Amino acid sequence: MPKPRCQQISLSDTPYYHCISRCVRRAFLCGEDSVTGKSFEHRRGWIEERLLFLGGVFAIDICAYAIMSNHLHVVLHVNESQAESWSTQEVIQHWHQLHRGTHFTRQFEHGESLPEFAMNLVNASAETYRARLQDISWLMRELNEPIARQANAEDNCTGRFWEGRFKSQALLDETALAACMAYVDLNPLRAGLSSTPEDSQFTSIRQRTQAAQQHRQPKRLYPFTGNPRQNRPEGLAFKLTDYLELIDLTGRIVRPDKKGAIDISLQPILQRLHISSASWLDIITSFSAQSKGLVGSHASLVQYDYHHHCRRHHRGGYQPSALHA
Repeated sequence: MPKPRCQQISLSDTPYYHCISRCVRRAFLCGEDSVTGKSFEHRRGWIEERLLFLGGVFAIDICAYAIMSNHLHVVLHVNESQAESWSTQEVIQHWHQLHRGTHFTRQFEHGESLPEFAMNLVNASAETYRARLQDISWLMRELNEPIARQANAEDNCTGRFWEGRFKSQALLDETALAACMAYVDLNPLRAGLSSTPEDSQFTSIRQRTQAAQQHRQPKRLYPFTGNPRQNRPEGLAFKLTDYLELIDLTGRIVRPDKKGAIDISLQPILQRLHISSASWLDIITSFSAQSKGLVGSHASLVQYDYHHHCRRHHRGGYQPSALHA
């Protein structure tokens, strides 16, 4: 029996999660149906725009994503401190970008004077919205439901478009996070849909490389802010150039279970993008084979078990020694 979502997502252990949603029926999320010849490629744009929009509404940052033919990957960072710092007004403004709220919350947003009992209701509603705006399940619901309605309307049918539950993996340490992001960003290349990461449409790596060519970072993705240090801005604790080199190196590894790899004769990614620049195989492979909800080093998994009073855990994570191979 699947674990309740509240047991799979524990912010005291990690704010980083890898989520996957799959279509439940033969109709594709995007791509071309080989039976009917109908193209669903435009649906990639639907979901990319919706995902990036939600990243600006929720207190949840988009670290990486890839939209495939019948499923999507997204790596999320739950920004609990951001949600708690929002005022009642800010919480309501964010929520009203998704839903109408209540009569009183709409009056409050418009600056109308409210009696005490109504303000109590507004404050209670705001705390409910605050909790939802830092909840991965709510983000995935707000992502998947509109796409399903659009697809059903386009296909002139009813019924489920997505599987009942999205799958999630907790990324317990920085190594698991970097490896998962690389796995997600390289998905289209491994599937043979592109020849280089920067040519992979509807992915976070394409957004990042396009911005990097203009010496900036995408505003709607969680930024890279460099190695851990005092007074470091909030963001991913890696350098962008290091991550791009990691993507390039990993993408060149030829895997027998995948059809795509970066041509060994191509220049490294930083040279291809004209950016100045100052075996992951086991860990990357583990994400496609991994069926468990946790990914991390042995020490991270042991700490997780201790925190959750687990006697035994079936470990599917990487071994620390593999990182130095």
